[in-house]
Amino acid sequence: MIIDPLLHRIVAAQPYPLVFATISGAHLYGFPSPDSDFDLRGAHLLPLEKIAGLKVQDETIEDSRIIEGLEMDIVSHDVKKFFGLLLKKNGYVLEQLYSPLVVQSSSAHEELKEICQGCITRNHSHHYFGFAETQLKLFLKESPRRVKPLLYIYRVLLTGIWLMRTGRIEANLVTLNESFRLPQLPDLIARKLSGPEQSTLSDADVSFHEREYERLRLVLQESHHQSTLPESPGEATHAALNDLLIQLRLGTAGR
Repeated sequence: MIIDPLLHRIVAAQPYPLVFATISGAHLYGFPSPDSDFDLRGAHLLPLEKIAGLKVQDETIEDSRIIEGLEMDIVSHDVKKFFGLLLKKNGYVLEQLYSPLVVQSSSAHEELKEICQGCITRNHSHHYFGFAETQLKLFLKESPRRVKPLLYIYRVLLTGIWLMRTGRIEANLVTLNESFRLPQLPDLIARKLSGPEQSTLSDADVSFHEREYERLRLVLQESHHQSTLPESPGEATHAALNDLLIQLRLGTAGR
């Protein structure tokens, strides 16, 4: 994906310096439709006066609007909050950190990616279990049923299985399916890419996809049990994140 120069201008206009900014959502997952918005995610650095008081201001910045013709959904967290999320079993922030769709990077971003290899744990499987279950409920209650939540089900299950097996983040469904080779996915992705007129399913397809959900959920469960990933981040990872946070606050990171 070629990064639109407008995205660089949008990042430059953010209220606080960004350690990184990446694209998430459908563009990252490999199935953006013509009307998909841009999910911009990042970590920002608050100045000391914003964090020194009793109440931390602007710990999370959220901005959803159309900017120069692009529909944007912007979310960034202050580095301390973002680091705290990385130490939990939160697949979202890992996917944002390791997204290959980079709008802005820094030496601290590269250091953070290196440190956070130690944040990847077996318990991240629970994030993907929960996300898949939520998307299945959304998919089943809709009428007509849309391709989008169904693709999200496949995406999160395959991402979780891949993570448990390899210890690597891969959120792109097209790339994942080069290994998993599920024959139903190319058609579903093509329908999502073509726009709303092709993005619904007949009821006859639903039982097949429910069976696939149950099958892949069992594969994810087995991959969790067989994974050699640690149960939680180690003390060295905590210490490295703490050191990087101090360096960022003092303005010495990257020196």
